[in-house]
Amino acid sequence: MLSVHDLAQSQLGEALGYDKTYISLVERGRRRLDDLASRRHIAVRLRLPPHVLGITDPADSDHRAMVQFGASTIRLADIARQNGHAADAVAELWPLVARWEARIADGHAEREVVRLLARARVGLGVALGNVLPEERLPTAAHWTAKAVRLARFTEDPTFTSYALRMHGNELRKAGLHWAAVHRLRQAAALASDPRARAAVLPLLVRAAGELGDSQLFDTAISEAEALVDTVNHTSLVNPAALYEIRLRGLISTGRTVAAVGLLGPPASTTAAPQWRVIEAVTVGQVQLVAGDRSGAAHSLRSAAAEAARQRRPHQLQRIVRVSRHTLPEVSDTAGEQVRLLKEEMTA
Repeated sequence: MLSVHDLAQSQLGEALGYDKTYISLVERGRRRLDDLASRRHIAVRLRLPPHVLGITDPADSDHRAMVQFGASTIRLADIARQNGHAADAVAELWPLVARWEARIADGHAEREVVRLLARARVGLGVALGNVLPEERLPTAAHWTAKAVRLARFTEDPTFTSYALRMHGNELRKAGLHWAAVHRLRQAAALASDPRARAAVLPLLVRAAGELGDSQLFDTAISEAEALVDTVNHTSLVNPAALYEIRLRGLISTGRTVAAVGLLGPPASTTAAPQWRVIEAVTVGQVQLVAGDRSGAAHSLRSAAAEAARQRRPHQLQRIVRVSRHTLPEVSDTAGEQVRLLKEEMTA
């Protein structure tokens, strides 16, 4: 502060209410001003909002309300996305992210705002990954990448693992499979407990399958299945989700006979709406490999109807690819729904 503002020790001491001898001790590192009482004193003397110096002050209600509102918005947007309303999540998060980025650009980089902005960027990227068509999925990965950069500044390994996990999954969806595996391995290495590791592994399994790395796929799926009953289940960490992930991975790594042998009745577990779509497409793909055109048509039509309702063009595009040569009428219907969703986005 002395060099930046070209102040003498006596001038700074007068501004802060300290003797110049004490200022000299602080400057030489023999005294510190990082306790709460000193920070509060400096905030009062310099007429700064207490939160600028990392102090939560009861009088600073506007700042606290902003943080609480932001945290609630992120939480509700995540619930909306998991219940098949990703477009609503995008609508909530986009203005929030813009507002906080502008605040930080103006120099108000409070720790809790930086952390919340990172969470909001993750949420926005993941929600965009649900509603954008395949050719625009790199946009979703762009937002999760921005979240990872902020997460590293928090020096919180658990939060950084979470951001890397979500970014890795968006990289996978964008077709960047090697980069996805790299990020997901980083996330797994930072996972601080079995619950956090269990959350990473299904995504690593999927990325390994799409990369065609059967060895990594087998290792990761075995660990994921061993952990699933030791932690609380989530929309991703549950037997039904792992069943779909194993099924698709076997197809991706060329083990179609094993995939067909794994086909069975739908799991009794109640899956989240987005997972019902994903599983139905995968099951339809395996049914086609098994020669069950009727069963595949039923699975893919159901998936297409639900994907259109949830506004998920990426899953509709999966259906187009899976059914193009064997069920052209299903492929055409899904393709038309993709076209309508794209028109809606540009309207």
